[in-house]
Amino acid sequence: MNKNMDQANHVKPNTFFLEVSGAGIPEVDGLFVPSTAPPVESESGTESSLGYWNDKMAWDRADGKSARSPSLSYSNSYTSWRICRLDGHLAYDITSKSPMPPTDKEWHVYKKGVAPAPKLVLHYYDPRKPCPAPNVVFVLGGPGAGKGTMCELAEAQLGWTHLSTGDLLRKERESGASTAAIIEQYMTDGELVPNEIIVTLLKNAMETITRTTGKKNFLLDGFPRSLSNMDGWYEIFGRDAELPKMLYLECPYPVLEGRILGRAKFTGRSDDNIDVVKRRFDTFKTETLPTVELFKSSNKCVEIDTSQSRQDVYDLVVSNLAEYTDSELAAKPLTEKSEMLLGLRPYPRNKI
Repeated sequence: MNKNMDQANHVKPNTFFLEVSGAGIPEVDGLFVPSTAPPVESESGTESSLGYWNDKMAWDRADGKSARSPSLSYSNSYTSWRICRLDGHLAYDITSKSPMPPTDKEWHVYKKGVAPAPKLVLHYYDPRKPCPAPNVVFVLGGPGAGKGTMCELAEAQLGWTHLSTGDLLRKERESGASTAAIIEQYMTDGELVPNEIIVTLLKNAMETITRTTGKKNFLLDGFPRSLSNMDGWYEIFGRDAELPKMLYLECPYPVLEGRILGRAKFTGRSDDNIDVVKRRFDTFKTETLPTVELFKSSNKCVEIDTSQSRQDVYDLVVSNLAEYTDSELAAKPLTEKSEMLLGLRPYPRNKI
C-alpha cells in the first residue's frame, strides 16, 4: 500500500453537510452530503478516501442527480474549492487553502457558471433529520448577582453558548421578521412578550447554533423569569421533556445594591439607581423566586453564593457544568478577557 493510501485510511470521517443556495443556475442549489465516491487517484496524483478528495473533505449532491462525483470538492492543481453543474461541468469556485469550503467569502463564477455565485452554509448534522437535543442550563439570580459575568466566562473558557432572551428579542425586533411588529408593540407598551414567542426564539437559536457550529451546551441567562415562562417552555418542548438544571446565583440584597450602584459609576445605565434597584429586586422576589422553588423541589436547582470572590463563584460554576464541558477546554489557560472578568487583570483605559 502506498503512503497516500495508508494516510487516507486514518483520516477523520467526513460527517458534515453543506447547503448551497442562491446560485445563478438554480439546479446547483441543494443539499450536499459526504461523498461516497470510491477511492481513486485524483488529477494531482493524490489517493482519495471515502468522503475525501485531494486530502480534503468532499461532497455529493443529496439528490444524486450530478454526473460528477464528488460534485463539491477541492483541486490541488488550482488550489481551489469547486462546485459543478448537474452535467459535471464546473460552475463555481473559490481560491483557498482552507480545510473546508469557505462559507464567509464570496465565490467566483467559473467558465460554465452563471452569476450570481451561491452562498454556502455548513451543517454539523443532517438537516433532513431532527436536530440533536440541546444540553440546557437555566441561570437565574437577582439584579447584580453576576449572571452575565459567569455566562460570559463559561462561553469564553468552557465553550458553552450564552443566550439572553433580551438580546434575542431585540435582534428579532430589528430583523423585520414576521413577529417583529408584535414584539415591538409589547415592548413599546411595556408589557411582557408572550411566552410562546420567547421560547420559540430560544429553540430556533439553539437549533441554528447546534446545526451550524456543532455546539450543544447552552446557558439561558435570566430564563425562566416566572412560572408562566415555564408554561411556555412546556408548550414548545413538551411536558415530558426532562427539566433542565438551574444555577441560582444567590446574593444578599445589601451586596447586590452595592454592586449595582458601583457599576452605575461606569455604565451610566438609567436603571442603576437605588429606587430602580429596589423595584427590580422586589419584582425578582415576587415573580422569579417561585420558579426557583419549583426547581429546588425537583432537585434541579444548584444554589451558588455569589457574595464570595468571583474566582470562587466561577470555580463552582465550572464544577457544576463539568458533566457536559469538553475537558480540554476546561483545562486551557484563562484568556485576557476572562482574567478581566474575574478581576485578575485591569480593564484597559480608554485613550483620550
